[in-house]
Amino acid sequence: MRDQHRAPALFAPLRLRDLVLAHRGWVPAMCQYSCDPVDAPGVPHDWHLVHLGQFAVGGAALILTEATAVNAAGRISPRDTGLWNDEQATAWARIVDFVHRSSAVGTKIGVQLAHAGRKASTYWPFAAQRGSVPATEHGWQALGPTGEPFGSYAAPRALTDEDIRAVIADFAAAAARAVRAGFDTVEIHGAHGYLLHQFASPLVNTRTDAWGGDEERRFALTLAVVDAVRSAVPGDMPVLLRVSATDWVEGGLDAAAAVRLARAAAARGVDLVDVSTGGAVPAAAIPVEPGYQVPFARAIRERAGVPTAAVGLIDDAAQADRVIRDGAADAVLVGRGALRDPHWWQRAAHELGTELPWAPQYERAAWWR
Repeated sequence: MRDQHRAPALFAPLRLRDLVLAHRGWVPAMCQYSCDPVDAPGVPHDWHLVHLGQFAVGGAALILTEATAVNAAGRISPRDTGLWNDEQATAWARIVDFVHRSSAVGTKIGVQLAHAGRKASTYWPFAAQRGSVPATEHGWQALGPTGEPFGSYAAPRALTDEDIRAVIADFAAAAARAVRAGFDTVEIHGAHGYLLHQFASPLVNTRTDAWGGDEERRFALTLAVVDAVRSAVPGDMPVLLRVSATDWVEGGLDAAAAVRLARAAAARGVDLVDVSTGGAVPAAAIPVEPGYQVPFARAIRERAGVPTAAVGLIDDAAQADRVIRDGAADAVLVGRGALRDPHWWQRAAHELGTELPWAPQYERAAWWR
């Protein structure tokens, strides 16, 4: 085995509060749209255990679950996971335990708590249909900052002040269930055009009350959720926040606004910002290419003074290592690459001149054998 004490930047440990992560290669939230919407809505099952468990065996340092709804109306589709009741929490606990028991590198797992807002109650990507799911197929009326729909989706109902405060409470309750289920961290989903991003974006939030208008009021919901979640989890547990750092449309959120939001969230106890982009409006020209979102992670890291994670077409080991080595981010999330190769981290370590421990059942495949 090669010298593990001279690890490349990607495989250096990272500490967030009392959580020590073996390295900086993580799994982002990737929706599976696989729950039974009739008999067990929101309840993860064997598919989710195998999907997430394979990454633990493959050497990931941190796994984030798919967007997990804090209430039934917050699901992207009827097939999404949830954490609004104890049956769901019990099912998640089984998966968390498997991840912890099956990893040779000490893989940790966090839940991404989400509310889809006006993008809720839609068909999953591999369904035959597209658009909003009707009530006859287990759909519901979505909720949003206003009654304006996302593109051709069905019009949502505008949230009242009472509704908004209930959503904040639902985030807190879900975070408390996550702690009881054994999760190591919680990530708040404030990106990709879902509810918190909808409130933050001036392209979507045209309210004139305390939850809309100037930037401070548009950011108020995200920061209220941060406060609620931070209060619901132990002081030694890190809280992450995923943001869309730009809407890619003139007049929308931009990097400067994302820095201000990240700085405010960090002051309230967010320990790392997971930086993505886009999703607020359908008509956005996004220049997708390998590493296209990394500059936004760097901007937030440098200007908001908070650790960041970078994501977006980062598949190559040398590319991922360079992001960390150059100081653009503190962690890298590998999604599509991990789906193609659930042992991405084992292979990446080998390619970068080091080795990770392997589960004993798989050691015969290790390059250092």
